[in-house]
Amino acid sequence: MASFPLKIVTPDGIAFDGEVKSLSCRTICGQVELMARHIDYCTAVGMGEAHITSEDGTVRRAACMGGMLSMIGGQCRLLATTFEWADSIDRERAERSKARAEAVLAQKGADKHELELAEARLKRALVRSSVASRQNL
Repeated sequence: MASFPLKIVTPDGIAFDGEVKSLSCRTICGQVELMARHIDYCTAVGMGEAHITSEDGTVRRAACMGGMLSMIGGQCRLLATTFEWADSIDRERAERSKARAEAVLAQKGADKHELELAEARLKRALVRSSVASRQNL
């Protein structure tokens, strides 16, 4: 299987820069997998698991939330708001964040803004927990 150059960039810097066989991530329209010789493509990134398959067949998983994904002229760029490799995710922190978000959602009288923030925090925590628990698959 052919490979292609992939660069993953976050506000904190470069998360990955190298050749891969494929990249799969959640977009606003659903899960997409890009491979070598893919047509030019650009979309907004959603919230979910991303994984890359390297040239040697190794799969690395990450929690990816928000940003833009493009494949232009055979070069792939993922500009992610948040991108955390599975082995870097602090599971306990994700569980604490999940518990705090669930507590806000369970409150009576919470305003709409608080509920929306809590829902977003809960989704991020669930993605992180899921990716961290699947890191060795």
